Amino acid sequence: MSELTFPQGFLWGGALAANQSEGGYREGGKGLTTVDMIPHGPARMPVKLGLEKRFALREDEYYPSHQAIDFYHRYKEDIALMAEMGFTVFRTSIAWSRLYPNGDELTPNEQGIAFYRSVFEECRKYGIEPLVTLCHFDVPMHLVIEYGSWRNRKMVDFFARYARTCFEAFDGLVKYWLTFNEINILLHSPFSGAGLVFEADENHEQVKYQAAHHELVASALVTRIAHEVNAENQVGCMLAGGNFYPWSSKPEDVWAALEKDRENLFFIDVQARGAYPSYAARVFREKGVTIEMAPEDAEILRNTVDFVSFSYYASRCASAEMNEQNSSAANVVKSLTNPHVPRSDWGWGIDPLGLRITMNMMYDRYQKPLFLVENGLGARDELTADQQINDDYRISYLREHIRAMAQAIEDGVPVIGYTSWGCIDLVAASTGEMSKRYGFVYVDRDDLGGGTLARLRKKSFWWYKKVIASNGRDLD
Repeated sequence: MSELTFPQGFLWGGALAANQSEGGYREGGKGLTTVDMIPHGPARMPVKLGLEKRFALREDEYYPSHQAIDFYHRYKEDIALMAEMGFTVFRTSIAWSRLYPNGDELTPNEQGIAFYRSVFEECRKYGIEPLVTLCHFDVPMHLVIEYGSWRNRKMVDFFARYARTCFEAFDGLVKYWLTFNEINILLHSPFSGAGLVFEADENHEQVKYQAAHHELVASALVTRIAHEVNAENQVGCMLAGGNFYPWSSKPEDVWAALEKDRENLFFIDVQARGAYPSYAARVFREKGVTIEMAPEDAEILRNTVDFVSFSYYASRCASAEMNEQNSSAANVVKSLTNPHVPRSDWGWGIDPLGLRITMNMMYDRYQKPLFLVENGLGARDELTADQQINDDYRISYLREHIRAMAQAIEDGVPVIGYTSWGCIDLVAASTGEMSKRYGFVYVDRDDLGGGTLARLRKKSFWWYKKVIASNGRDLD
């Protein structure tokens, strides 16, 4: 096998999200967001799914996002750690409600702009390119309560105003942008994905796909605005990636896997191709969905993204006989458990070859550069007596996935860069836990908010520093 190489200028780094790292949930003029209402504990999943309405905080519950890992106050320390590893890119997100606390104001909160300008200037100080997500699972709660969130067409204009503010305020500091994080997750986790709460007797599919349409129009509109503000801006979409394998060679299972892939890729089909895919008509008809479109929507949707970004943690399995009893509860995207791959502590299949398969499929389908913006292993880390964390399991996971990414590049897939997920331990979006750790940097924080928040370099910190310094050649 020839030596695997990465192109010159390949961007190496890591990723965080505002709602899982910043904390400071009411500081600097910030308004409440959807994630601020999602508790730790048994009520978490019903709230995330939009099945239990949460429009007010409760004193008897713990909300992990309210302090998270306190990136809001510690960002200089954290960015210095990234620079020490040699990052050339840092993916983060802007909390919409820091700039527009209610979401529908006409003018932004200057304190919020000043905070993010300082974050991006700190990145630039170290030669780190910011990669910024505009909406990473946080919608201002006022927009949920007053307008019904993305089920309402008015959200398109609110989001466009917010996005233009970002493009203009941070022009020259940020050139890589993502519109919606894991946009397909709104089908699987509607409240955390898009601020959707269902009323009694509603057709959930109608609500979700109408909201999806509004997000797709908003994404295309702000892609156009980004290019108008600065022609150098590069805008990407973002998919929760991972192909579905057929459970068997039975034709019904193969068809079930194809349908599951289409369900997730539908969003990117629109964002990367500029129009609804032909298969959507039958899907909508069979789900009883009628999309209300404005006359200008078809034209707006033609503003396609410059690149396709995605997360990859695991592949998935689908069968014609899938149901709630035989599907894994480890992730909101349901899957059968694949007996051919090992699983993480949280039941996610570990499948590096699946990454290469996914990347080849996506480039074949879209013919646009890819950017792997989330990849990592959630695991329980143990501190040794001398305060070390020997996370060889994380190194092994990342090593094999980086090798798979290199193979995809060798296959002819153009890739802009790689940002591992949770480069510093943060609150897990799925479970709200701190004990589900992803980072190269340990944060002294437990699942119920205890701990000093002190940062500690793990063994993987030094390993990743070596990977970056060698541009991916030294993975040992």
